[in-house]
Amino acid sequence: MAKEMKMNSRSIAELVFHLGRIASGEGLAENVTPAQWSALRYFALANRFSRTPSAFAAFHATTRGTASQTIKSLEAQGYLSRMRSEDDKRSVQLVLTDKGLGILADDPFESLVRAAESLPPSVQGHFTQALQRMLAQVSRDRGKSPFGTCMSCQQLDSGGCTPEEQVSYACGFTKEPLHANELDGVCINFTPGKPAIVRTSVAAAAPR
Repeated sequence: MAKEMKMNSRSIAELVFHLGRIASGEGLAENVTPAQWSALRYFALANRFSRTPSAFAAFHATTRGTASQTIKSLEAQGYLSRMRSEDDKRSVQLVLTDKGLGILADDPFESLVRAAESLPPSVQGHFTQALQRMLAQVSRDRGKSPFGTCMSCQQLDSGGCTPEEQVSYACGFTKEPLHANELDGVCINFTPGKPAIVRTSVAAAAPR
């Protein structure tokens, strides 16, 4: 019984790993490497607190130097640009250009999204929860904090407000109000704690 469970666990891990390799996009797009695809996806999803080289390095589980090289190459290709942070003028944020948003339409990751969409809703929910548990376990094993979105974060506070939208949300970590279109953005300050919301689109989450 224990041996069978071990084999099942290994099969699950191998399937997840294989799906990741397929979605990485290696060899499927000219002049875009798997690391660059990962960066493009990240900055399409990241909220305004997390669009920095150091946040991407943490998310991608790589060194800041390696992350910096990936970012510089995307800037040189016209896919990323830098802008001053509205919250802290001393820091910069990385945002996708129109060219960067355009290339995401050819993202090989979308084949994986379509495969997930083909699953029944009930299966999607259970599958999401199972993968989140696996991700949390791997993060704990490696001493890393998991990334997530506002809607599944303990730091989400309903005491804030953005007057023009009349949305009562704020980040308990940064003490900043949150716009409705930021609630699905990936955040470096994420603290697990609330039921997750299943995301349906990669590129649509990024406020411009």
